[in-house]
Amino acid sequence: MNVEQVMTKNVSTCGPDDILNTAARIMWESDCGCVPVVEADGTGRLVGMLTDRDISMAAYTRGRCLCDLSVKDAMAHAVVGCRPDDSIAAAESAMRKAQIRRLPVLDEEGHLLGLISLADIACEAARERNSKRQEVSDAEVGQALSDICWPRPATPSGS
Repeated sequence: MNVEQVMTKNVSTCGPDDILNTAARIMWESDCGCVPVVEADGTGRLVGMLTDRDISMAAYTRGRCLCDLSVKDAMAHAVVGCRPDDSIAAAESAMRKAQIRRLPVLDEEGHLLGLISLADIACEAARERNSKRQEVSDAEVGQALSDICWPRPATPSGS
């Protein structure tokens, strides 16, 4: 089974120059915890990812309102992604390594095709639970969640 078979294809996005208030509204209306950030030129090329935590921490650490901060001020610029033909195991491995719950699905040029989340993988495991051909198991999802949530090593002050 590959990523394309379980990913979400119609993903709401925002641009780097949008205000954080707009991104928060998108998350609220789409019932999601992250929004891919794509070039404003309409190409759909991914330039970052923004989570609900990114939004709240940007507002808190700067002491400013969401309407006073832009997406580019809070988004992650270094993005881990996957391809639609990658296996679910490969996507899950990338999530574990980066300790993230969601991966953008990209084409060869970096254009956004969709998003795969640990929740998508968990739902697939639940669908397959009573199947004779189980490609994703509850145990794998549980272990992935544990690895993703494991505390990162503390970084020394000044690094």
